[in-house]
Amino acid sequence: MPIAENATARLEAFSDGVFAVAITLLVLGLHVEAKQGQLAHALGSEWPHYATYVVSFLTIGIIWMNHHAQFDRIVRADRTLMLLNLVLLMFVTLIPFPTGLLAGHLSAPSDQHVAAAVYAGTLLAMSVTFFATYLWTTHAGLFSEQIKERHVSYLIRRNAVGLLVYVVAIAMAFVNATASLALCGLTAVYYTFPGKVLD
Repeated sequence: MPIAENATARLEAFSDGVFAVAITLLVLGLHVEAKQGQLAHALGSEWPHYATYVVSFLTIGIIWMNHHAQFDRIVRADRTLMLLNLVLLMFVTLIPFPTGLLAGHLSAPSDQHVAAAVYAGTLLAMSVTFFATYLWTTHAGLFSEQIKERHVSYLIRRNAVGLLVYVVAIAMAFVNATASLALCGLTAVYYTFPGKVLD
């Protein structure tokens, strides 16, 4: 049974706050220690932190953009949608942890593959939850009447592509950790663009 429609606005406000906290936490992983006269070298050696920061920042930012677009199409929220959104936010706030993990081990031959797999796996879990919100919203009829079935079908297919790429990124992690991170970054770029517009 749907709850009050203003719960959608409250849900969005709460989500915005969580996104803001998660994206801010990423910068805490950036630091450098250098001896006198070795700052340039020390800054250069921190490239794994820069790379993971950029990919994670873009990912969280683009999740927020698509979350905003999604809830523009939703006219009301029920308890299941709120719960799914809460799980999504759980994975969003988790992203800084695998970001720091991968940044600290991307140059370590023995651990970089596991770290990259954990990173890609976290993004996959986040994406699965986001995908689940679309599925439930469709099933429960929470989308605006202006959103036709073909619109929803297209959005679901588009999200499924991102899931597949994250699965490939997990497999790639055990071959080349840097390539796995690059795949995650390309997935973020993919989600940046809304795709074709349906009338």
